[in-house]
Amino acid sequence: MKGTRLELNADNYENDPELQKIREEKGYSYMDIITIHPDKLPDYENKVKMFYEEHLHLDDEIRYILDGSSYFDVRGKDDRWIRIAVSKGDLITLPAGIYHRFTVDESNYTKAMRLFVGEPVWKAYNRPADDFDIRKAYVNSLSCS
Repeated sequence: MKGTRLELNADNYENDPELQKIREEKGYSYMDIITIHPDKLPDYENKVKMFYEEHLHLDDEIRYILDGSSYFDVRGKDDRWIRIAVSKGDLITLPAGIYHRFTVDESNYTKAMRLFVGEPVWKAYNRPADDFDIRKAYVNSLSCS
């Protein structure tokens, strides 16, 4: 239950055989693209506040940064924040059950592909959400590493 980070060619994402191979191997059958910028995202201020709330998902969170840059903050074993900078070409997977949050950087611009196995589930569970089985499994995986 560990996250991953890969670097791909974001200039060729529509025809990238490496991305296609990853999607097939992982079963990422659904994708869409979100542009996070005040001029592009409706209700921008409320959305970025929502993204920054500490939460978890019951499924992996997979994001491919097509342009711009931003941050994912994740909780480490000791419950401290770990900041992960992502930029164009980064494909990041946050495991289901990990507490995290997302924020844009000073550019206020990120264009990202959101990938899902099957139909997308947009539900986030704000902390505390420790009673979910997926959270317990994630925490248990930390003690094994």
